[in-house]
Amino acid sequence: MKRTNIDATQLELADTVVAIKRVSKTVKGGRTMRFSALVVVGDKNGHVGVGMGKAAEIPEAIRKGKQAAEKNMITVPLDENKSIPHDFIGKFGSASVLLKKSPEGTGIIAGGPARSVLEFAGVENIRTKSLGSSNKANVVLATLAGLAALKTPEEVAKRRGKTVEEIIG
Repeated sequence: MKRTNIDATQLELADTVVAIKRVSKTVKGGRTMRFSALVVVGDKNGHVGVGMGKAAEIPEAIRKGKQAAEKNMITVPLDENKSIPHDFIGKFGSASVLLKKSPEGTGIIAGGPARSVLEFAGVENIRTKSLGSSNKANVVLATLAGLAALKTPEEVAKRRGKTVEEIIG
């Protein structure tokens, strides 16, 4: 996954908690309970990040997750109608997310974990299908991997040494 050096302090970031889990560790004296929070941050204009935070209290886990998400921001290429440039399947672990380009007025057709990533990335027209694992963390990371792997027609044309018209057809 390509990560760009995005200065999160200059962006107007919003965040949401996708999942909070109670996790335990068995030690000599019994079980120690901790919390794990999966957080998505984005500026709703092409920048999005995902982070996982773990701590003894929920607010601290969310804060750590938000910090981790700000460090792992990516830039998402969007076309003229706030959709993605082409269809793609993002994969992470055993989770796969099919991302399909959609025309103006479609809206975000996606399941819960994938929807939060797409909303904070600024995508307004897209259809998705979650395939394989339904683990929230893996679905979120598969969606992020899919968005990170997208290429604009200009990038593809430059790499191949052709014009944009030759690529699009």
